Amino acid sequence: MSGGCAAPEQGAPLTDAGDQVVVQGTVSAQGTPVGGAFVRLLDGSGEFTAEVVSSPRGDFRFFAAPGSWTVRALHRSGSGQAEVSASGPGVHTVEVAVSA
Repeated sequence: MSGGCAAPEQGAPLTDAGDQVVVQGTVSAQGTPVGGAFVRLLDGSGEFTAEVVSSPRGDFRFFAAPGSWTVRALHRSGSGQAEVSASGPGVHTVEVAVSA
């Protein structure tokens, strides 16, 4: 696998990523943010790359390499996933809705 990823402490969304590729967003169930969801980052081939637990406000963040990513969330409310294309440095935001 080329490039690397890191799972930083979850918290308030970033607004400036500098020269980093940041994939971040919120996990929600029926429109309400949910904390404690297991959020996984999968690369373009579907391989597991990293996992974090969403903050109490449902926030998650990964530092990633450029490319196409799948963000998958699992919570007691259900599961869901979303796709994001992070072609270069910057903040790439994705919302993941979980449902049964």
